[in-house]
Amino acid sequence: MSIFNVFTLMGGIAMFLYGMDLMGKSLEQTAGSKLQGILSKMTSNPVKGLLLGLAVTAVIQSSGATTVMAVGFVNSGLMTLSQAIGVIMGANIGTTVTGWLLSLSGLEGESFLTQMLNPDAWSPILGFVGIFMYMICKGVKHGVGKIMLGFAILMFGMDTMTTAMKPLAGEPWFMELFLSFQNPILGMIAGAVLTAVLQSSSAAVGILQALSATGAVTYSSAMPIIMGQNIGTTITALLSSTGANKNAKRTAFVHLYFNLIGSVVFLVGFYALNAVLKFSFFNAQIDTFGIAIVHTAFNVITTALLLPFNKMLEKLAIATVPDAPNEGKEKHELLDERLLATPSVAVNRAVIVGGDMAEISRTAILQAISTVHKWDAVLADEIQRKEKAVDHYEDVLGTYLIKLCTKRLSPEDYHSVNTLMHTIGDFERISDYATNIIEATQDMKEKGIKFSKGAMEDLHVLESALCDILERTVDAFQKGDCYLAGKIEPMEEVIDGLVREVKARHIARMQAGTCSIEHGFILDDLLTSYERVADHCSNIAVAMVEVAEDKFDTHEYLDHVRSGKSAKFEERYEKYRGRYTFKDEEPDEQV
Repeated sequence: MSIFNVFTLMGGIAMFLYGMDLMGKSLEQTAGSKLQGILSKMTSNPVKGLLLGLAVTAVIQSSGATTVMAVGFVNSGLMTLSQAIGVIMGANIGTTVTGWLLSLSGLEGESFLTQMLNPDAWSPILGFVGIFMYMICKGVKHGVGKIMLGFAILMFGMDTMTTAMKPLAGEPWFMELFLSFQNPILGMIAGAVLTAVLQSSSAAVGILQALSATGAVTYSSAMPIIMGQNIGTTITALLSSTGANKNAKRTAFVHLYFNLIGSVVFLVGFYALNAVLKFSFFNAQIDTFGIAIVHTAFNVITTALLLPFNKMLEKLAIATVPDAPNEGKEKHELLDERLLATPSVAVNRAVIVGGDMAEISRTAILQAISTVHKWDAVLADEIQRKEKAVDHYEDVLGTYLIKLCTKRLSPEDYHSVNTLMHTIGDFERISDYATNIIEATQDMKEKGIKFSKGAMEDLHVLESALCDILERTVDAFQKGDCYLAGKIEPMEEVIDGLVREVKARHIARMQAGTCSIEHGFILDDLLTSYERVADHCSNIAVAMVEVAEDKFDTHEYLDHVRSGKSAKFEERYEKYRGRYTFKDEEPDEQV
């Protein structure tokens, strides 16, 4: 084997790893929304959790990434430790898909069908079509082009590695090296180290499949290496759990113990059976299909054996990371940075957190409005806590979104991030106005000010409209529904008109001498807060509509809908205006 073969081998490994990375990340981006849909169906049922982990790993082609996501979800409080165990087991089975795809390159035969099943025949076509889709198309087709291109590069790298390694078949030292790997301990160490360096069991298995072309790899030497590769892949989750809460660390240790115990049990069982049955294939050469079969058999058998004992794995992890004495309730992260490794999942998690923030702001305003009619000191304290919580949400979300902007995002994920960045500030301001309303109502209580029956009825009409626009805004935001968002602006115009009318009716009471200026100061504070809340609802709706259309010109949008050019706007405005009207007051009611 010459130095040029070594150069070729290095280039083949580089292309293989790059192709796997490109294909996996492109699959994740393209299937982002579906992936989040799968991940949202968390369940305490271990079997369903297993299927969940299998499905996600089959999509993103990385058991390490799935396990890191599980650690992140546990750290965020979205998944319990027991739920994560099933997901981890499923991830181990899902990662075998890559090995089966690569094993197809070993198909040989004269028939057209057999030749077409071999990826070497059709991966160049995928690469040819993929590069044009990547260069010309946008959106989903662009992502599909990257997937096809990634697979073509992966297979080309695999072929390059195989070709470069074939001369090793005549090297005595290479044959002796693999004979030494028949020692289970040495084989497991070699496989674990290789996988820990590559951070991917799928890539390590692929390299072993390429090595099998030399004829030096036997079943007896490949089996310990494959076991070691499954142990080595746990390093990713262990590293990611650094700095996480104790349950997240336990999740990483469950992954380690599952693969470690499974490897020991599998090897002990295999060698025990071989001692009795004397397997004919024990010292036979292994090919790509054989490696895929061993890899799959290990993960399926290990899962079948350990799934009934998932509670024991959980107890073992708890014993490894025990609870500290007098430890309080465990804190969870709103947004775990580990999820940034899977941007589509991180974006969807940020959207959910943004929806929670919106709901807290809405509830704070509704509670604050209730204190206008009946003061409640306990409720006032709760509103203050909600306002601080929303401030925290804005800080965490803002930082997280900036980090997300540095990742490769699909167009849909980019729109989601852009919408959040333009709206979380408005939700934070809405919660601020909840505290302003509380301050005004507390001032009313301390000064013994009470509004007249007519004034309270006027406020009730305005507050009903305000609750309506808040409900519509939060609903549209949480659903990402631009059609619902388009209904917000007419409602905001109605509220502006209602505020002006309430002020005019109050001035009429003052001119009649039936209402004081002191009442007017309090009323003006309330009306200002109500109007500003509606303004921020408008800002949120405009941001949703404009970002969805890949532009952000608020003034142009508002000028268009308010200038009479939008018949739909006028129709909705008249409908909402007719819904919220004031009662005519009798003279003796103006007190």
